[in-house]
Amino acid sequence: MKWSWKIARIAGIDVSMHATFVLLIVWVALRHYVDEQSLSAVVSGVGFILALFLCVVLHEFGHALMARRFGIATRDITLLPIGGVARLERMPDKPVEEMWVALAGPAVNVAIAGLLYAWLSTTAAWEPVTALTETEGPLLERLLIVNVFLAGFNLLPAFPMDGGRVLRALLATRMEYTRATQRAASIGQAMALGFGFLGLLGNPFLLFIAFFVWIGAAQEAGLVQISSALAGIPVGRAMVTEFRTLAPHDTVGHAVDRLLAGAQKDFPVLDDERIVGLVLHSDLPGAIATRGAQTPVAEIMRREFQVVDSHDMLEPAFKRLQTCDCHTMPVVHEGRLVGLMTMDNMGEFLALQAGRGARGAAVPHRLA
Repeated sequence: MKWSWKIARIAGIDVSMHATFVLLIVWVALRHYVDEQSLSAVVSGVGFILALFLCVVLHEFGHALMARRFGIATRDITLLPIGGVARLERMPDKPVEEMWVALAGPAVNVAIAGLLYAWLSTTAAWEPVTALTETEGPLLERLLIVNVFLAGFNLLPAFPMDGGRVLRALLATRMEYTRATQRAASIGQAMALGFGFLGLLGNPFLLFIAFFVWIGAAQEAGLVQISSALAGIPVGRAMVTEFRTLAPHDTVGHAVDRLLAGAQKDFPVLDDERIVGLVLHSDLPGAIATRGAQTPVAEIMRREFQVVDSHDMLEPAFKRLQTCDCHTMPVVHEGRLVGLMTMDNMGEFLALQAGRGARGAAVPHRLA
């Protein structure tokens, strides 16, 4: 995630902190200093927030480690002001697996609350709940209350929160997955409207939650629709088959001419019919300015790039395309360049799929 810094690597998973999380810490520190005019209040307030987000990290590791049991890796965990985000490489294939992954996070909060309850009961360190504030009262008791709240709040059926994912998993046992996602997303957005209304009545934080739930539900529904539209289709049916190439000795000026002459943006570089590089349109302005038009493209081409076979499935190939640095992947078959897979063409392909509403008959059959 952009504007994030890696702060740790635990169990093979990178833990990062988003820049906005730093702003939260600064805001908490300033608020406590203004209210209390005391350094101890600042330390107490910031310490509580850090302890709270430690619980959030453990919550996300609950999701990640449960997903690992089903063979799903986690790319990273990022701390945001509204909580944490664990990015799984893919969603579980079976509804029951998704349900267990979703429940694992709140289960961690329940376990933390149980351990804190046992400790406080043993040490008799309880204080009345009405006497607790963000900075006053036993830290462990405040953390217990927060973990109970986190478990309960995350189990609300507001997709894509944990409870919403459980709802989607339950619906998917009775209906098609895409329809179950759309139903869960609609319920999530309805709850987001409720959060927003309550936020307008006096809790601005609920406005932020409403915004992220609304956007998250829409994005999740869109991603599932894309996956459904691409499932079972080979790359060869969505690739660009009319394209131009460059040779290593061609000049940057020649590449610019080809860029301006047509719609193609990125150009494979072939040496004796072997792909040796990729010239990206985003690299050409800088190359013209610093190296000159007569510079061979061999000096500016990307030598590290991804390729895909025309018989590979389109859905995982599209995910690779989305995560790579460029917007073009050369398509090969039996060592020969047969096409290009581009973000622009994929957008048109998806629009055509949605328009025709038939996953298997959207475009004429074409393989290479």
